[in-house]
Amino acid sequence: MLRSFHLLCTALLLLISGFTFATPVQADPMRSEAVFVQDLKSTKVLYDKNSEDTRPIASITKLMTALIVAEAGQNLQTKITISDEDIDRLRHSRSRLAVGTTLSRDDMLLLALMSSENRAAHALARYYAGGLPAFIRAMNDKARELGMRHTRFVDPTGLSADNVSTPRDLIKLLEAVNENPLIQRYTVNERHKVTLKNGRSLTYNNTNRLVKNDDWAVQLSKTGFINEAGRCLVMVTRIDGRDVAMVFLNSQGRYSRIGDAVRVRNYLEKNIDLAML
Repeated sequence: MLRSFHLLCTALLLLISGFTFATPVQADPMRSEAVFVQDLKSTKVLYDKNSEDTRPIASITKLMTALIVAEAGQNLQTKITISDEDIDRLRHSRSRLAVGTTLSRDDMLLLALMSSENRAAHALARYYAGGLPAFIRAMNDKARELGMRHTRFVDPTGLSADNVSTPRDLIKLLEAVNENPLIQRYTVNERHKVTLKNGRSLTYNNTNRLVKNDDWAVQLSKTGFINEAGRCLVMVTRIDGRDVAMVFLNSQGRYSRIGDAVRVRNYLEKNIDLAML
């Protein structure tokens, strides 16, 4: 009887050893210092690298700026004029919106999102009820409301390195703005032309090249860069039928954040069964 039991165990071990268990394909190394990727529907974490590190977020800030503007219920057709106050005196970044330029709030919002136009973002905040100080308070209040416990805003543009957050916090912001169709649409607008009062027109392009790529189904996008933050990118894109939120912070190299997005997508497509768990 005991001999039969040992024979049965041996046979089972031989049978099991004949099977090959699939192992997940490992993601290629990321160039971004902090990465967080999540399935928005299931909330499953798909990739995590230093996701709780607090870092400068540069123009990713403008997503919160847009959310405050959108939720304020102000008339989007109201005209807004660029003033001397909107000039970047911290980093001396360039802008094609000269002092005195007047555009609708709608155009300013679109340019701030798709082209990361700093003067447009600052003017939007300045025209908020209560002015710039009230706008900054609203940004931080909204961050607390969304549960972004490690996030702080000091300006509406992201030019200050004191605008900080974590990849996990930014996923919460992405979830919130992804519910707003106007913000969604404006962040992935490929190109927009504005006409000035003197009849001259200016054409702006999206700062994220992936929105123009037919291989990608980008639903929401924002880029950012200052020296302290490195190159940043946040997106919501559809991969294998799922809405996937991606956050890449402090990527080194001009195209490295785009490369990281491609690496994440390749990783998910090769691990579709794992990602769907």
